Amino acid sequence: MSQHKGLARIFQPPKSAMQSGRGKSHAWVLEYAPAEAKVLDPLTGWVGSGDMNRQIHLQFDSRDQALAYAEAQGIAYEVEAPAEPAAMKPKVYADNFRFGRSENWSH
Repeated sequence: MSQHKGLARIFQPPKSAMQSGRGKSHAWVLEYAPAEAKVLDPLTGWVGSGDMNRQIHLQFDSRDQALAYAEAQGIAYEVEAPAEPAAMKPKVYADNFRFGRSENWSH
């Protein structure tokens, strides 16, 4: 492996748009920042890069484990704080028929 390891980003990925709960959204991920720009292959038209570190995607159970790994391997890193989840107001079907409702009931 080369001497230059590049800059890594440690973050907690957001939940999938196809997911309603918070399951599988507690892991921390270490990914390398792109070291070189992607180029267009003139023959095939595919976009590619010689940056092999871009393929590395490591998952950790906690932030501390990810930081310890990066420091043990001598990897420069930036930590992104997780976004605060928006407050969710539970919707109740009975609210559609409650007394004193200000919105129109039909359509």
